[in-house]
Amino acid sequence: MTEKLKEQLAQIESEITAKMNERRELLKSSVGETVENYTFKTNENAEAALSDLFGDKGELILIHNMGKGCTYCTLWADGFNGVIDHLADRAAFVVVSPNSPEVQQEFSTSRGWKFSMASTEGSTFSRDMGYEVDYEGEAYQLPGYSVFKKDADGTITRVARDFFGPGDVYSSLWHLFYMLPNGPGDWQPKFSYEQG
Repeated sequence: MTEKLKEQLAQIESEITAKMNERRELLKSSVGETVENYTFKTNENAEAALSDLFGDKGELILIHNMGKGCTYCTLWADGFNGVIDHLADRAAFVVVSPNSPEVQQEFSTSRGWKFSMASTEGSTFSRDMGYEVDYEGEAYQLPGYSVFKKDADGTITRVARDFFGPGDVYSSLWHLFYMLPNGPGDWQPKFSYEQG
């Protein structure tokens, strides 16, 4: 690698870092609304309020997952599973989907997921947060996350949000694929792979 190329790459990396920092601040400033204490279903159809999902933490990272049928959402969840201990050390972490608690439990067990899950089934939570829209007359889920903080008086505020998609900063796999000579090509995630 030539010195000129090294300098160009260093300049680009510096610009990317600055833009990523700017993007993070914009994402944080795009929300800030107080939210109600929504109710979710957990294992054995027990109910848990949004405030309960914080556990003993004051901050909560909540993943909006489209459910068992989405291979892309499964890819992202598999990735979070690999770093759940690190995530949970810093903030509460939960994945929500529209699947019933029974379906969630069965699917998360089959994937070996260690994080907590909660069901939005029968709730307006996903729609109210902007992760459920109408598409061709049907309710359609969107993937992403919301970050919440809980104040001492119990007030819950959403402080950040973003959507997931191929090439985003939340799934490192895509960045590795983009470095392949042919990029990701037409590759799509699967629930399982043939090992040859």
